[in-house]
Amino acid sequence: MSSLAGQWNYFLVIALMMIGFYAVIARGNMVKKMVGLTIFQTSVFMLYISMGKVANGTAPILTGEAQTLYANPLPHVLILTAIVVGVATTAVGYALIIRVYESYGTIEDDDLIKMIEAEENAEARDA
Repeated sequence: MSSLAGQWNYFLVIALMMIGFYAVIARGNMVKKMVGLTIFQTSVFMLYISMGKVANGTAPILTGEAQTLYANPLPHVLILTAIVVGVATTAVGYALIIRVYESYGTIEDDDLIKMIEAEENAEARDA
């Protein structure tokens, strides 16, 4: 039981992944889908940070003392870069949602599909 209790962060990551995935596939509102995607992204970041943890490891700073167990800084650096990319893609996603709303007046998937099909049918009749 103690080894299972020490892995609580992985259970949290899995729960966040499932919440984010559910929000993406079950919701018809584009803003809610973007929020779900952001939650999923955050859970992936947490997973990589958790995997980069070293028990009893110290910061990788050489001080002259005989320390052999250092935490690997690479996962943290990669996740920092991924967070910046994630914020940028989220901003682009929200900008696209705003453009869709300005063009169609809705951000619901079902309504958009009906409008696009109606436009295609009107173009087919005119041709």
